Amino acid sequence: MNRITIDKNVCSIRGMRFTVSQMVELVAAGMTSEEILNDYPYIEAEDIVACLNYASCVLNNRNMLLLEDVA
Repeated sequence: MNRITIDKNVCSIRGMRFTVSQMVELVAAGMTSEEILNDYPYIEAEDIVACLNYASCVLNNRNMLLLEDVA
């Protein structure tokens, strides 16, 4: 999972200040991928998928080391 950067317990997208939790909040609030991509031009569609896959793995208590195989 090369799109998710974990630094000091903060999970962000490609080392940017945009966190995985921010992305999940946008999706949970009902924003579509298209809306997110329009509002945040530095975000790529693959980033959205990677965030959701990462969140799913965390919630399923999967081993974090196996996340390289996701997305």
